[in-house]
Amino acid sequence: MTDPTESKTNFTGTYFDCDAVLRLANLARILSWVVLSVYILAALLSLFQFLPQYFSGLFYSKGMSTIDVLNLFSPYLTQPLPGIFYFVGLQAISSALLIFLDVEDNTRRAARK
Repeated sequence: MTDPTESKTNFTGTYFDCDAVLRLANLARILSWVVLSVYILAALLSLFQFLPQYFSGLFYSKGMSTIDVLNLFSPYLTQPLPGIFYFVGLQAISSALLIFLDVEDNTRRAARK
């Protein structure tokens, strides 16, 4: 954010603590990976519980078409989608916080010149 040669000023005209915003951005980034991992792990566990039942013939009945068989798998394929959306949202929040810090820092530099 600042050059090593430039001295850091402790201007108290801000309404936020820069370190707290950086910690919040890092927390959002870490939490996004945790949420994505939990959703994918839950989807894989439920899929691995379903597959032995499917291959043993428990879910297959006479007259089922290919689309009917594919519909059996659709809940397991869509289960991690909320986790992906949460992941993208938390990553966007983290990046937006860092962008806002850069904009604020660049605005202060431009005002000093």
